[in-house]
Amino acid sequence: MNVRGKAFVFGDRIDTDVLAPGPYMREPLAVLASHCLEAVDPAFASEVRPGDIVVGGESFGIGSSREQAVQALAELGVGAIVAKSFARIFYRNALNLGVPALICADLEVARGDELEVLPEQGRILNHSSGREFACEKIPPQLMEIVAGGGLMPWLERRLAAERGQ
Repeated sequence: MNVRGKAFVFGDRIDTDVLAPGPYMREPLAVLASHCLEAVDPAFASEVRPGDIVVGGESFGIGSSREQAVQALAELGVGAIVAKSFARIFYRNALNLGVPALICADLEVARGDELEVLPEQGRILNHSSGREFACEKIPPQLMEIVAGGGLMPWLERRLAAERGQ
């Protein structure tokens, strides 16, 4: 499940309150998503396209454990999230919701660069610069969940198969 898209680059410690702003938490997901990251990049939600890639620095997704932070990115069509490091619960929420999240300590990328993320190989290709970067691979069992649309759809199919349906 490779992902190719334009890079949207953010710094360190992007927290879940910036990804899913509190004042919009009771609104429908589409409304919440329209405010995703607006505190640091007001144009993000209107410019991001399906398959685009969010690139963060250290501790991406820190803060509360709200899974709406990942849901907002998924609603906008973000194809993958790459960061130097993730808050653990954000990282797991991303995989559980079907969004590949890769740890890449040495990624050099600018906003708008054309990236290709190869999660199972642990590689990121920057087609704009012609460079390649190594990152942590997503293990096959987790990629099966991601490719299946997330943990709940994967689990539903698995249980149905066990029941012979």
